This record gives sequence, structure tokens and C-alpha cells, in this order.
Amino acid sequence: MTSTSPAQPAEKHVAPQADHGDPARSLVARIAEGRAWLFLAGLLICFEIWSRLAFGATFVLNPFNLQSIAIFAVAPLLLATGQTFVIISGGIDLSLGFIMGLAAVIAAHATNMAGAAIPLPLAMLAGILASVIVAGVPGVINGLLISRLKVPPFIGTLGMFGVARGAAFLLAGGTTVPVQNSWFALLGNGKFYGIPYLVLITAIFVIVMHYLLSQTRFGQHNYAIGANVQAARRAGIDIRGHILRLYVLSAMCAGLGGALYAARFTAGAAQAGEPLLLDSVAAVVIGGASLFGGSGTIFGTVAGALVIAVIQYGLVFVNVEPFWQFIAVGVVIIISVLIDQAQRRFSGARQDE
Repeated sequence: MTSTSPAQPAEKHVAPQADHGDPARSLVARIAEGRAWLFLAGLLICFEIWSRLAFGATFVLNPFNLQSIAIFAVAPLLLATGQTFVIISGGIDLSLGFIMGLAAVIAAHATNMAGAAIPLPLAMLAGILASVIVAGVPGVINGLLISRLKVPPFIGTLGMFGVARGAAFLLAGGTTVPVQNSWFALLGNGKFYGIPYLVLITAIFVIVMHYLLSQTRFGQHNYAIGANVQAARRAGIDIRGHILRLYVLSAMCAGLGGALYAARFTAGAAQAGEPLLLDSVAAVVIGGASLFGGSGTIFGTVAGALVIAVIQYGLVFVNVEPFWQFIAVGVVIIISVLIDQAQRRFSGARQDE
């Protein structure tokens, strides 16, 4: 009689443990991704301590200071929002400053002309719409030059910088263009429950752009092109069409910035965005985007713009010569780039192992 041995239990399958990576690498990555917010927190702490020691007053908890910082950040942030899309794709837009100035002049002229024929609120909307649409024209030209004619972004947008500059000064007659519209002035200087309308509009706009970049196919294609344009082309992405739309979007962001500038000062000025171009690039870089393309976020750019605004306003608040702000912003930019390069080298070294 043969005995049957009991069936052996099936070997239990044990799933491999998840690899959480090198803790040092994870720490460096987190610092690099959140460096703008760390800079912002550090600056606020420094100015708070400085203000209490020098004046016995708070800096951070003063509502007027917070409103002023937010208003300081509006125009650079609007430019930087469009610049974020461009830099993530691996390009750069040097024409935004004077596209903003051109849009400010258009907004002033269009609002004044429309105000003679239609109610003031509608005239205000017509002026804003006209400024954004006209700003899109240089964006189309930039996109065609870069996507169709293969002009390097640096050169193509630098040329448009001069064209937009000349057109803005010609339309303005070499001076500022005052806006005669009380609704426009209210938009630029009024508040809703203590929050300036300019800040509310910018906040809504930034949230929409964040969604566009992070949650849509357009945003995914933007990251893919910036990371590896050849791989993006093999994946079937319309590179030329995307770049064209990208520079139109960037220019229209500057157009909105120009319209809100005209509303804030009730005047359009051709040089409105001239000092803000470098601030827009700085905000994107401080916010964690790489100039090599493929990385960056809108919320990071928000933090970068706030860092610059805190430096600019804070130094004035504590009675330091405003020229120091250029040095401070430059130091923060250099630190941001060094952190980005350190992260890349560290990640590359780990991948090669």
C-alpha cells in the first residue's frame, strides 16, 4: 500500500520591498524643489527680526506690508507665468518686457476711445481685451520665427524686444497715455474685502495657468519637449504647433500684465515692463525651473516672484538703500542655480552607479 504524502503548501510569494531611494538623494531633491519657499520663509523671518529690533514693529503681521508685497509681485508674476511655460520647453522669451509696455499703451488708448462710445465698464473690458489680443501678435511672430524658421529663441525674441519697444513708444508718442475711466482706476486701485482687485485677478489667473501646465495635455507636451525634443517628436507631438501656441500664450500673459499696469497707474507707458523682464526670468529660476528645460512649476514661480517682491519692499521698509535689492536678488539667483546644478550632478551620479 502506497502512502501519499500530504501536498506541500504552495510557496508563499513575498513582494519585494519598495525602494525608497537614498535618503541623502531624497533630501537634496526636496530641498531643490522647495528652495523658493525656503528662501521666502527665510527672508520673512529675517525682515521680521530686523523690523522688531530696529522699529519695535512687526513686518509679517502688518496687513499693509502684505498687501504691498502682493501688489509688488503682480506684474513680475504675470510675466513670469508665461516665461515659465517657455523656459520649461527649453526656450526663453526676451521680448516680454516691451510687449507688456505695448499692451499698456494699447489698453490706455482703447479704453479712452471706447469710453466715448460705450459705457465705462464695457470700455474698460474692451481696453483689456484689445491689449491682450494685440500682445498676441508679437507672440505669433516669435512662434513662427522659432518654430518654422528655426531662429534661436534668444535671437528671435531679442529682435522682437526692439520691435515691440519701438512700436510702443511710437503709439505712445514718446510719453505716457493717461486713462480717463473711473472703472479702470477702480480695477487698479480698489479692493474686495481688503484684498486688491489686482491680486485677486492675478491669483485666479495663476490657478488657471497651474491647471493648464499640470493637468492638461498641453502641459504634458511642454514638459516632454523641454526634457527631450527628439523623443517628443518620435512620440508624435506637434513640436512646431506647440511652440507657436507657447509663445502666443507667453505674449498674452504679458498683455494682461500691461493692462493691469495701466489700471494701477491709470496710464499706459511704453517702458512699463522694461525693468521687469529680468525679474520674470529670475522668478522662474528661483522658483525651481531649470534653464535647460524639462522642469518647473507655476507655484514655484509664484514663490520666486514673492521672494523678489519681499526683497524689494523689505529693504525699503527697513530703510536700506534700494540698490542693495539688486545684489540680494542676484545672490538668490546664483544660489538657486547652484542648487539646481548640484541636484543634477547628484542625480546623475546615482544613475550611473
